[in-house]
Amino acid sequence: MQCFASPGVLNGPASVERARELAESGWRYLSFVPGMGDEGWTDEHADFYEPIESIELAVHWLGEIRRVLGSSVELSIDFHHRLSVAEAALFCQRVEPLHLHFVEEPIRAESAEAYRQLRSMTRLPFAIGDEFSSKWAFAPFIEQGLLNYARLNVSNVGGLTEAEKVAGWCEAHYIDVMPHNPLGPVTTAATIHLAAAIPNFARLEYQHGLAAAYPPDLFPVMPALNGDCFPLPTAPGLGVEFEPRAVVSYAFQRWEAPHWKRRDGSYTNW
Repeated sequence: MQCFASPGVLNGPASVERARELAESGWRYLSFVPGMGDEGWTDEHADFYEPIESIELAVHWLGEIRRVLGSSVELSIDFHHRLSVAEAALFCQRVEPLHLHFVEEPIRAESAEAYRQLRSMTRLPFAIGDEFSSKWAFAPFIEQGLLNYARLNVSNVGGLTEAEKVAGWCEAHYIDVMPHNPLGPVTTAATIHLAAAIPNFARLEYQHGLAAAYPPDLFPVMPALNGDCFPLPTAPGLGVEFEPRAVVSYAFQRWEAPHWKRRDGSYTNW
């Protein structure tokens, strides 16, 4: 199952170097997240986020990556619902010469009407749906031609049965499924099985930063990447084994999403 890599934040020359290293190791598809400047920003858990500043930096560093790598890779970006319609349109217009593979979740996805407005303002492909919890949430985006890649999440959308219904609906409208998968070995294995069962699978998300979070003593059997692909599963079941006795070696750690602010102190989307 072909994957796309997630090199991280567009926040300087290091993002170009990460992209180059991944391309040289065989990765064909790279998806980034927007960043800010050096001031108060070291990774995607920064204290503040200003959309216009972030757009300028994203356009610049995506351009640098395209200049270094040429057409040897497909580039994309996930804004994670952080922009308004006007801001998203501005970004799409500025970045169009770079021929991005897709722009993911540029605005919040509660309103199909807002996406229809944005769709009329740009020709770039959209990837939408990682937070949708049923086929009905996908319905207006599929029926109105508002998405090009369905970012369904097996854990969110209602399991494998509901995911296959969404995939079938997408197939009837010539839309590919590109599953959202920043999760653990169980969901990864389930998503690989989904990908093998549908004719309109595109690529699977692979989060490099999370790969080390699932040690082999805790999951002695789990999907293993081969280059930029997961092999087709052949064993019975999902293909994951969990060792409960190893849990004592790994203390529970609570995680809370960042609380981002703009420079004026008002809260903004993460």
